[in-house]
Amino acid sequence: MCLAIPSKVLSINKEENSAEVETLGVKRVVSLDLLGEPVEVGEYLLIHVGYAMGKIDEKSALESLEVYRQLAEASMEADFPITPEELVTADGPLLYKPPIEEMEKEIEEGKKEGSISSNSPQKKG
Repeated sequence: MCLAIPSKVLSINKEENSAEVETLGVKRVVSLDLLGEPVEVGEYLLIHVGYAMGKIDEKSALESLEVYRQLAEASMEADFPITPEELVTADGPLLYKPPIEEMEKEIEEGKKEGSISSNSPQKKG
């Protein structure tokens, strides 16, 4: 199961087709490459692993963000305390995306060890 986190658009970079967004106080730049419609500053987008996947209305976005805050507060009372901001950081449980360089290194190490065959799908380019 994947989660998409509502994030408010703060600015847009048309040259890079990206936007700076804010989620629970955390700012990040996300790609707009998968979004098939124009975006305006102030709108809310659903973000998954660094990509805007779609738009969401403000009321629904704020309701979802409140649920994330409640989850974080509940975790503070459990064995795995986490702040709302930690939920949405790059290495947090909701948005973790390993750096491509790290993944490529693991693939190369796997080839050397023989656990990945040379005809496995690979990144082209």
